[in-house]
Amino acid sequence: MNFSSDNVSPVCPEILAAIVAQSSSSALPYGQDEDSARLDAAFSTLFETDCVVIPVATGTAANLIGLSGLVSPYGGVVCHHEAHINQTESTGVAFFGGGAKLLTMDGPSAKIEAPALDAFLTAQSNRGIHAVDPECVAITQATEFGAVYSVAEIQDIGRVAKEHGMRLFMDGARFANAVAALGCHPADITWKAGVDVLSFGATKNGALAVDAIILFDKTLRKKAEKARKRSGHLFSKHRYLAAQLLAYLEGDLWLKNAKHANMAAKLLAQSLGSLGARVAHQPQGNELFMWMEDDLAAALQAAGIIFRPWPAVGKGAYRFVTAWNSPLEDITALANGL
Repeated sequence: MNFSSDNVSPVCPEILAAIVAQSSSSALPYGQDEDSARLDAAFSTLFETDCVVIPVATGTAANLIGLSGLVSPYGGVVCHHEAHINQTESTGVAFFGGGAKLLTMDGPSAKIEAPALDAFLTAQSNRGIHAVDPECVAITQATEFGAVYSVAEIQDIGRVAKEHGMRLFMDGARFANAVAALGCHPADITWKAGVDVLSFGATKNGALAVDAIILFDKTLRKKAEKARKRSGHLFSKHRYLAAQLLAYLEGDLWLKNAKHANMAAKLLAQSLGSLGARVAHQPQGNELFMWMEDDLAAALQAAGIIFRPWPAVGKGAYRFVTAWNSPLEDITALANGL
């Protein structure tokens, strides 16, 4: 069993079928096809508000193009220091933002907390021409440590951002897992809570290669589309991205896949716990962090189970990531021994 990342999972059958169906005929290029034209309405129905959808092939593109519309070249993006955009996107924010800078802060389980954010922004204000002015707050849902922001937590962050005249961005690479964990409506943790732009993940949750930039501020459309073209992320055969996203929404496949992955993480925590491992961060989504002794880690690896050490959590911590197709019976059977 491979728990090194949810990126290792295959394409789920429904999305693969949609890709194959696209190959039965020709269509206009560069997003002028019929399926691409359906995206805004499909996501507007999902979020219960008018929104603009900009499909791209990677989560990195979704994050960086999405963020670039919310910050100026001389502005700052406030994020947690463990955020993906800080730790794993190279210098992409500065590149796409024309020089925009990340301003990092701390918080438990890789979360930003509203009172700390308010204090951080207050301390950054009125520092003059030589300083970087914060213009945007970026949060990750679910976080890099597998924690999920509650509805109230995002509402509080949105309120603080608005009070300071700032925009709010959400990295939703595992947005589906967060919604599944909370049991809320996707609107409750996005535009209703003050989120201006969301990167809506699909690749980690069953798609082949597509994530979507969701613009709740529709005035950002032209800027985002220009940035997508300039960065080389406008596909000629864009219909294959649209087909994946439409299939992903059909019948709430996105949510079904995420619920399976979340359940797998909870079962895995129980099975590993029975073998002597200890939970480092209580699993809320599909990422699981465990403390393990060296001999247990070696025994699991010898049994063909793939996972990764995670020194950001601490020495002896390991990360396991479950996916839409993780085998629940095999995970449960781990409790019976190696």
